[in-house]
Amino acid sequence: MPKPHDHLHRHHLLLLLFLLITATNSAPASATTTNYQRFKEAPQFYNSPACPSLDTNEMCSHQAVHVAMTLDAAYLRGSTAAILSALQHSSCPQNIRFHFIPSATANHHHLRLTISRSFPSLKFQIYPYDSSKVSGLISTSIRSALDCPLNYARNYLANLLPPCLSRVVYLDSDLVLVDDIAKLAATPLGDRSVLAAPEYCNANFTSYFTPTFWSNPTLSLTFAGRKACYFNTGVMVIDLQRWRQGDYTTKIIEWMELQKRIRIYELGSLPPFLLVFAGNIAPVDHRWNQHGLGGDNYRGLCRNLHPGPVSLLHWSGKGKPWVRLDANRPCPLDALWAPYDLLQTPFALES
Repeated sequence: MPKPHDHLHRHHLLLLLFLLITATNSAPASATTTNYQRFKEAPQFYNSPACPSLDTNEMCSHQAVHVAMTLDAAYLRGSTAAILSALQHSSCPQNIRFHFIPSATANHHHLRLTISRSFPSLKFQIYPYDSSKVSGLISTSIRSALDCPLNYARNYLANLLPPCLSRVVYLDSDLVLVDDIAKLAATPLGDRSVLAAPEYCNANFTSYFTPTFWSNPTLSLTFAGRKACYFNTGVMVIDLQRWRQGDYTTKIIEWMELQKRIRIYELGSLPPFLLVFAGNIAPVDHRWNQHGLGGDNYRGLCRNLHPGPVSLLHWSGKGKPWVRLDANRPCPLDALWAPYDLLQTPFALES
């Protein structure tokens, strides 16, 4: 026969069980908001005796190598690997200045802390990028990752970076250097070129634009008198003073505004650069952008290296090495990226 207080006891047990289940279910939700990746501290790298001595806090020195990169949580693992590779292969690593561009809405404190912890001696600045002005100009392309507003930050580098900077090397976050970045930074730009990049004149240039573009004489005449070739915008040396003088940001934006009215290209942030600069850029040896290692933009299949020497490996395309390594389905060349990976594994964190 049940005792008079049994139903109350059962009620308390059910209430306790409900609270436990609720607490257990809600824990991951709050955890995910702070569940950031943790990165190891990189080794310290020092200048060779022949390097010029710079003021440690000087972010505008013309003797420094200036590197601009975008920074966001999704690609932070790639960014730290790229930074480590640049420092490791430099003869004057303490003379490299990094200029990071995150979205204005990103957690800047977390990004700054992550970089500072992994690279305690790194000289860097963060320049928030308000992507609202460009987000309305972005047309959908063949892969959603290409439509991220941060991809378009390179259009605004000359406005975002300090006016005292005259030359910068722009790098994507899905690459590693295996040579001294100072050699790339010293690329001659000639008398008129605004930027330098490796060109690929055997690529089918016409495929980057729609039949609408080529069938319109006013538009297709854009390339008249220019030996226009494809180049990859993930590795560029940019003369920021010439860019500002020629107001090239406005020229790129004008093409993006036209694209919103009539579809003249398919592929994200690259075609406006081709429209403005193709055929007028300073050449860079192909060794400085062994690109396409992420495969095509649809399937991201494994690729081999192009023939010739290698100074920079670039996993442009859909497949990223850290994603394939985590999935235990790496491509052979992903083994060349792995030594630069600073991610703390769960095992390392526990130990």
